Amino acid sequence: MRGALSGLMVAASLLLAAKAGAHPLAPALLSVHETAPDHYEVLWRSSRVRTPGAPLQPQWPDGCTAQRQLGTAVDGDAAWVEHWALRCPGGIVHRRIGVDGLERAGINVILRIQWLHGAAQQVLLEAGRSVHVIAPADAAVPVFLQYLALGIEHLLLGPDHLLFVLGLLLLVSGLRRLVWTLTAFTLGHSVTLSLAALGLVRVSPVLTEVAIAASILWLATAILRRGEVPASRRPPWAMAAGFGLLHGLGFAGALAETGLPLDEIPQALLAFNLGIELGQLVAIGLAFGLAALWRRAGFQQRGWMAARVAAAYGIGSCAAYWCWDRGAVLWL
Repeated sequence: MRGALSGLMVAASLLLAAKAGAHPLAPALLSVHETAPDHYEVLWRSSRVRTPGAPLQPQWPDGCTAQRQLGTAVDGDAAWVEHWALRCPGGIVHRRIGVDGLERAGINVILRIQWLHGAAQQVLLEAGRSVHVIAPADAAVPVFLQYLALGIEHLLLGPDHLLFVLGLLLLVSGLRRLVWTLTAFTLGHSVTLSLAALGLVRVSPVLTEVAIAASILWLATAILRRGEVPASRRPPWAMAAGFGLLHGLGFAGALAETGLPLDEIPQALLAFNLGIELGQLVAIGLAFGLAALWRRAGFQQRGWMAARVAAAYGIGSCAAYWCWDRGAVLWL
């Protein structure tokens, strides 16, 4: 089974390498808050680090006019923050809103619609889906389901976190040790995710992303050195717990961009955490399922050691690129 997983990891590493530069330091946020019938306040928050020649610009619904810009600022997280007052005669239901430039920018945008009476909608805009048709307020998805989906999306669409979880499958042998290792990683990132989301811990998102990339690079070298160091001297669960604390800060960065609904913070935080765990379980389940098919096809005996080494180099190459790409932001 480990040989099959190694082969699959080679393919996964190559696929994720193709989108290595596509995982942004943080998604942009477009928040539309209804303050009175036909009147809205808009917040647009985007990273100051952008792809050259790929500016992003919110596109208002047809018939809406920006009456005035309420302010522009640069916050402590290296992001532009802009506010507008928007007037939309007849409201914005069934109208299209979007962000121009997503096809070239290589980042995602979280769109949040907050209605006058408290209901909210939230969707993810990305290349190929840069426009959203606004649904009526009574069609809003419950907060729990919104944040559950956001957690799943962030895990499955974040190649760095995904490679770390899948890399653990190559590093740790034995089902019991693997379960303990994954549990330790879960507990670690759950702690810092909660603390950071509630504002009790604050770390630079740029430094966090660089450190996450470095943790994946360390994992790749550990896979290559597996067997050289006795497992008893370096328990994998301790390593996973420590790096879990780090990855939790990365998860919290995505959640911070979205914001927590003030009246339902515990529910949203729990749902986001559960979404990450579901995404993690889906990734692991798919890996073992595909590995079983690989094994049934009889490929597991053919160069599994070489496949594991290739997978480790694939993971390490992605991580090294992320270290360089994200670290460059520190000197901008």
